[in-house]
Amino acid sequence: MKKYIALAVIGAGFAATPAMAQQNEAPGGFYVGALGGYEGVDVESADGSATATADSVVYGINAGYDLSLGGAFIGVEGELSTSDGSTSFPDSFDGAREGLETGGQYYIGARAGFALTPGIAAYGKVGYTALDTKAFTESGSLDELDENANGIRYGAGLQVQLPGPLEGRLEYRRSQYDDLADIDQGDATTDQVTLGLGVRF
Repeated sequence: MKKYIALAVIGAGFAATPAMAQQNEAPGGFYVGALGGYEGVDVESADGSATATADSVVYGINAGYDLSLGGAFIGVEGELSTSDGSTSFPDSFDGAREGLETGGQYYIGARAGFALTPGIAAYGKVGYTALDTKAFTESGSLDELDENANGIRYGAGLQVQLPGPLEGRLEYRRSQYDDLADIDQGDATTDQVTLGLGVRF
């Protein structure tokens, strides 16, 4: 289901041709906003023998700057968000800590896009991201391990100009992390679909 939603967002955003972008003015300037939506978390053990998944809500704030290049734009963006996903490997997992919780997420990266109509733009993004994680045992027999995992995020979306300085967004993004808190937990991937509301200056 997550993949179908992602493909719908990306397909809708990039179906238009560059010729359409040349006829419309892309957004520019500083902006701040808030976002919220769905997050799916997938965790795989270091040896590949076990996987675990969880669904949760993600929400946060973002800010950035776009440079308008006529029908296209480039920009930089930062985001602070959080979620409460909690996964647990099956009983067959023989590692020390079978559970992993996700928390704060931090992102900084670049984005670029083009205008589809006078009020709608499509964009793609890529950048560095970090994720707060906590590895644990459901029995509580071992201490919890906290770690900030490093990763890369990429995604795509649509943004729509609303009345006044407001703008709305629909965005899909995937983040891939390694260096998880427990050495037996190999890597984690998050898939998110978010709605955002921002103010552009």
